[in-house]
Amino acid sequence: MASVLKIIIGSTRPGRVGPTVAEWVKNTAVSHGKFDVELIDLVDFNLPLLDEPAHPGMQQYQHDHTKKWSQAIASADAYIFVTPEYDYFPPASIVNAIQVLFREWNYKAAGVVSYGGISGGLRSSQMLRSLLSNVNAYGIYHVVPVPFFSQFISDDDKFTPNEQMGDGLNLMLDELAKWTDALKVIRA
Repeated sequence: MASVLKIIIGSTRPGRVGPTVAEWVKNTAVSHGKFDVELIDLVDFNLPLLDEPAHPGMQQYQHDHTKKWSQAIASADAYIFVTPEYDYFPPASIVNAIQVLFREWNYKAAGVVSYGGISGGLRSSQMLRSLLSNVNAYGIYHVVPVPFFSQFISDDDKFTPNEQMGDGLNLMLDELAKWTDALKVIRA
């Protein structure tokens, strides 16, 4: 049985390109063949800012949006976060989505595909990987930055990566598969 990989679109901003980049990540992950792949869009969950009264480690969720988010995340074995860089940081939407849960992330591997200007969102990915370690997830060091992302998006909103991005994503998926298998042992 293949591991379940959930690709999470981290931006909820109107006019965002996250879904366009995430579709490429999803298609590449499906072609890679080592995961059952699902695309998750944070917009669909409408998560308010930390509105649960109990600490997320207790999993005593009172709100339907948190319960729905918890179910979506708990069933995964691994994640790829597709995130922009806003002011040298990941968007508040993805930070909140991570912090509203705790146990659901434990002992699972995560990769990051970041997009932005000249740095390709690398500062955002570093901060996100640090946050993931705080919820006991393993953010693999292979990240895929997409610098000057708009030059890779066509007029019909199709993302076409360059060769290095494609190679980088396949390398990240290879590493993610290794860590996902290893962490299943710890979760058992």
